[in-house]
Amino acid sequence: MSFPLLTATAVLPAVGAIATAAVPAKQRTAAKWLALLVSIGTLVLAAIVAVRFDPGGGRYQLTESHAWIADFGVRYELGVDGIGVALVALTALLIPFVILAGWHDADPQDAADSRSVATGRWRPTQGFFALILLVEAMVIISFEATDVFLFYIFFEAMLIPMYFLIGGFGDRAGPHGEKEAATQRSYAAVKFLLYNLVGGLIMLAAVIGLYVVAGNFSLQEIAEARANGSLDMATNTERWLFLGFFFAFAVKAPLWPLHTWLPNAMGEATAPVAVLITAVVDKVGTFAMLRFCLQLFPEASKWATPVILVLALISIIYGALLAVGQRDIKRLVAYASISHFGFIIMGIFAMTSQGQSGATLYMVNHGISTAALMLVAGFLISRRGSRLIADYGGVQKVAPVLAGTFLIGGLATLSLPGLAPFVSEFLVLVGTFTRYPVIGIIATFGIVLAALYTLVLYQRTMTGPVKPSTEGIADLRVRELAVVVPLIGVLIFLGVYPKPLTELVNPAVKHTMSDVQKKDPKPEVEAAHK
Repeated sequence: MSFPLLTATAVLPAVGAIATAAVPAKQRTAAKWLALLVSIGTLVLAAIVAVRFDPGGGRYQLTESHAWIADFGVRYELGVDGIGVALVALTALLIPFVILAGWHDADPQDAADSRSVATGRWRPTQGFFALILLVEAMVIISFEATDVFLFYIFFEAMLIPMYFLIGGFGDRAGPHGEKEAATQRSYAAVKFLLYNLVGGLIMLAAVIGLYVVAGNFSLQEIAEARANGSLDMATNTERWLFLGFFFAFAVKAPLWPLHTWLPNAMGEATAPVAVLITAVVDKVGTFAMLRFCLQLFPEASKWATPVILVLALISIIYGALLAVGQRDIKRLVAYASISHFGFIIMGIFAMTSQGQSGATLYMVNHGISTAALMLVAGFLISRRGSRLIADYGGVQKVAPVLAGTFLIGGLATLSLPGLAPFVSEFLVLVGTFTRYPVIGIIATFGIVLAALYTLVLYQRTMTGPVKPSTEGIADLRVRELAVVVPLIGVLIFLGVYPKPLTELVNPAVKHTMSDVQKKDPKPEVEAAHK
């Protein structure tokens, strides 16, 4: 029996979460180091998965399959294609930086907190890092699951640790007093949970319906049965099941008009948890659109494409417009992410190989660029104690390294050529334009708006005269540089040499295009005038 590599990649952070939570209350530093080492170990396992994966091999590799709930056809089935490998690697890459960035986010804040820790009645540090590792484990197994019911369990279960991370370890630099800040954190956490639970409950009904129609939950078996004609879903049945799955994924993504929980959650969470939300957890929604919606319900996916493209286009423009008008740094990044997720979803449903390859690259590159920008913003906010843009000015004169890294993160967010997001956004737009030229043309305005909100943010916070409130801002420390510099290095590397990612995901995209029986449009070439 071969070593269960995919299981190990998910189990290690889960076991690490339990071990971190069990560290004695007074040994906060030990808990931090344990969580960091576990996350690095998970990254090593993810790297082994990427090395062992053969892009030219079968669609799903490193597969594992064991009986679980036999009476209901539920199996413990794992497998990864190129898209899954890329997103497992993204998750494993980001978590160590999230832990390092949040090194002091759960430390006691006053004498009362210290006394509670000393008596063992309160263990915030252990809980904070244990929850981060638990989210990592659930996200990774969601990217690996090829049993629909197994995927659904972890798709829903990850909401619980995220709820506590948002509500229990929220931002302490809000514009309100401590009491009002606690109320806002609770509101954001509950809103996050309710929105995603409603989506999950609708998906559960669709999962049950799929079992009634197909007789099992195996993604591969159902897809093969659809392909060879042995499973023929009625048109209306397929459409209703598709809508049940897609609704849950659109909430998680998030897609307009189901997006309103994200600005609250990211605004009230700490910067590392905000990165966990938008760069890691939300990617499960867009990934699932590719893996489950298009593969299980190809005809319904094509039927719904025009409406989904319009919703994605609204997300792009609406999110960017609201980002332009934001006064809160973190909410600006949140609305920018809504715009970026619109590009991802547009690329998926453009039904072209360029669009879907670009969408997959966008998932990875958006995760890295948003992490870089948000974590640097978090370092800035922790120094000044405010999220409001108006409270800053002239930071580049007192903290040039912080300002420089903030600028690079912002330029990556607006997809500057030479940085990783440019390649993915370009492919999405090209892939969309070849089939839906009007949608592609309008979507390009999102790029203009991205340049506007990014450069205005930099101008207002980093340039101009030094405000009295920013005179004492210190530059990045060694720990913070250890977070930011590698992320910027990855952005530059993938910006000038995206081949490792494209070679990984392109075969998986070809399989998806085959699922929906779509071919790329042939370019129209006008005959030259004689």
